[in-house]
Amino acid sequence: MAIQSAGDGRSSPETPMLRNRIYYQVKPYLPRRFRMALRRAVARKTLRACQDVWPIHRAASLPPEGWPGWPGGKKFALVLTHDVEAARGLAQVRDLSMLEQKLGFRSSFNFVPEGRHRVTADMREYLAQNGFEVGVHDLHHDGKLFRERREFSRKARRINQYLKDWGAKGFRSGFMHHNLDWIHDLDIRYDSSTFDTDPFEPQPDGVTTIFPFWMEGVDGRSGYIELPYTLPQDSTLFLLLKEQSPEIWKRKLDWIVECGGMALVNVHPDYINFGNITNGTRTYPHVYYQEFLEYVRGTYANLYWHALPRDVAEFCWGFRPVRRERLPRRVCMLTHSIYESDNRVMRYAGALAERGDRVDVLCLKRDRHQTSDEIMNHVWVHRIQRRSKKKTKGQISYLLPLLSFWTRCTLWLTRKHLWRRYDLIHVHNVPDFLVFAAWCPKLTGTRVILDIHDIVPEFFASKFGTHQNSRTIRLLKWMERMSARYADQVIISNHLWLEKYANRNQAEDKCCVLINFVDTRIFRPRPRARRDGKIIILFPGSLQWHQGLDIAIRAMKSIATEMPQAELHIYGDGNMKDSLVTLANELGLNDHVRFFNPLPVREIADIMANADIGVVPKRADSFGNEAYSTKVMEFMSLGVPVVLSDTKIDHYYFDNSCVRFFESGNPHALAGALRDVLQDDQLRRRLVACGSEHATRNNWQSAKSEYLKLVDDLSAQTTNQTRFTTR
Repeated sequence: MAIQSAGDGRSSPETPMLRNRIYYQVKPYLPRRFRMALRRAVARKTLRACQDVWPIHRAASLPPEGWPGWPGGKKFALVLTHDVEAARGLAQVRDLSMLEQKLGFRSSFNFVPEGRHRVTADMREYLAQNGFEVGVHDLHHDGKLFRERREFSRKARRINQYLKDWGAKGFRSGFMHHNLDWIHDLDIRYDSSTFDTDPFEPQPDGVTTIFPFWMEGVDGRSGYIELPYTLPQDSTLFLLLKEQSPEIWKRKLDWIVECGGMALVNVHPDYINFGNITNGTRTYPHVYYQEFLEYVRGTYANLYWHALPRDVAEFCWGFRPVRRERLPRRVCMLTHSIYESDNRVMRYAGALAERGDRVDVLCLKRDRHQTSDEIMNHVWVHRIQRRSKKKTKGQISYLLPLLSFWTRCTLWLTRKHLWRRYDLIHVHNVPDFLVFAAWCPKLTGTRVILDIHDIVPEFFASKFGTHQNSRTIRLLKWMERMSARYADQVIISNHLWLEKYANRNQAEDKCCVLINFVDTRIFRPRPRARRDGKIIILFPGSLQWHQGLDIAIRAMKSIATEMPQAELHIYGDGNMKDSLVTLANELGLNDHVRFFNPLPVREIADIMANADIGVVPKRADSFGNEAYSTKVMEFMSLGVPVVLSDTKIDHYYFDNSCVRFFESGNPHALAGALRDVLQDDQLRRRLVACGSEHATRNNWQSAKSEYLKLVDDLSAQTTNQTRFTTR
């Protein structure tokens, strides 16, 4: 059986087996301190390289085919196991079992049949009488069980005799070595020699699932249930990585609960210190394990099925769950924006990373203090160019940073793709020509998505006041057409643009709409934290002419006169910022109009939640007439009423029940709309209720599957093309 590696690719069983054979031959001659120092040095390097797949490998969340859920409708399963390796561990079996009994838990103890110290019948009887399980742990625990096929068969006969004598149902090999095909020689109901993900193991290939699954024999009838451990081993956390708390256990458990999987932990009595061991370098305090059990009991009471391994095996034996394997995709995204402030890009990347895909994002650096490479929620963010601090007054000064970013993306992407191929490239405009940075992946068969956040010719004309028939606009339309033709799929951000873009570029067969929906895990109602007595009117976004912020500032003149406590807070940056600040000064509104720098998405969500009104004053006689603004849905999701310009795009998606429209471009109409919402409690409550309902029906969670299916379909085409070209 091929087992998915804990990394991005596949691991051949022969390589780790050869390495293990060499290691266990020389291990007896290496001092323990030297071995641990060597392992820690390797572990530090491994930890840096595997942050995206350990301790949580998100691809492991896929349940088996036809998974019925856990008995009694429980949210997840909790399975506690222990490997007893030497005399120290044997001496502490009773202490560990008493700790678990005190907290209301039971577990399985796996003993080495022919180790240096034999388990007595009295010990096994004590455990059985108190509701614990006994399993067989290897034969000698010397790392040589799977060295030769013939030798394994001979040892399997002796292991089977111990299984019979002990009345044991399960087996676990030493050092988590495994060959799931050979294990069919054992007379067992279950094996537990694997893990979902653990790059620190001698044989680091994982099964990439947090669910039990059926291992069928060659006859098609016999087999056994495989129970992978899904929480990191105690020796890895506390001895190898020197963790000082069970926080990683807790974090991994929370994720398993969310996925409805099996939380199976392997704790060694040999390494626990109950206060009776003076040499603490080889042990960790028992309170770590105790704290974890108390966390389970206190946080998830009545939500888990606490079962012994044999119980899980018996439960699964009837329907024999088949492990579903989905190889993680390798996706690269290109965006000329600040990643943590771009909700649309974050949402796409996060959805892929959540299910275990490897996602690289090439983006801008906010300032020189920001790190160039960072892992954010399992997304690899590479900031390859600093955002330009110059105000882009002219067309050339606007173009040059885009060309520089395109060049950097091209070089980075070409180098990385030749080293390890990407399955998909997702390019976000502006600019459209950024899609050509993917020329190398495209030549090798990788599919390319072009995501149209803004229609460039109209955006450019609005930004610089350029006539639609000018040579520059005609050039931009030609570039738009070439970019659309080059891409394999084009995503349009609203329905009004779909017909215009598809017809203009003769791309009807490759265009689809994915609206900039809101991630309600970020934009959700929360308790109001502000108690300053002010009335906050808020706008978060880019400060461009089509956004109409000058209209909002002029409207504040009359609002401030009637309501001295009212303030307009503007969060963002753009080429209109200086003129907007000047306008506020000229109108004497310094105390009522305040400007703030843009913030990351999660931070701005907290700010927006504490506003009294959200305002979106776009101009209907400009690019803003058809540009969908996700700010409207963000305010709705947060329970904040919205005053909105009556543009064509907003009348397409919203009505008067969920927003308060005002005549676009009219500051007096905007002031009247703000006044109505602030003074009419009934209107305010209606807008909040209807807006929340609208946001609930139209959110990212309901549309995410459409995007993931698109990625999978295109990636499958990449795979098929690769196979064809390499024959």
